[in-house]
Amino acid sequence: MPEQITKYPDVTLKVLTEAGALCGKGAEQKILTTCPRDRFCALSTGEICVYGIDEIPRMTQISAQELARAVSGPSSISTAEIAAFGALFALGLLCGRVWGRYRKR
Repeated sequence: MPEQITKYPDVTLKVLTEAGALCGKGAEQKILTTCPRDRFCALSTGEICVYGIDEIPRMTQISAQELARAVSGPSSISTAEIAAFGALFALGLLCGRVWGRYRKR
């Protein structure tokens, strides 16, 4: 069953409770046994554990590395790539300066 991350866990728990979920009231935790009781919700169709952003390290289904990869995404530029682009730019400036001196002669 899912673990959920939200910026507003108390609001999420309130919405789930108002939708008929049994949240934080001692419902039996059959699958999400490590979920903190106050963040646990049981529904007729399953269980949900609601975590706030500051509670992410306590999650068991998603590792910090998986989350970091998802947040940074595959399109992020590494430090080495930034350095290579900077070196290429500097080389272009240098070539332009040298080319300009030879054209003046």
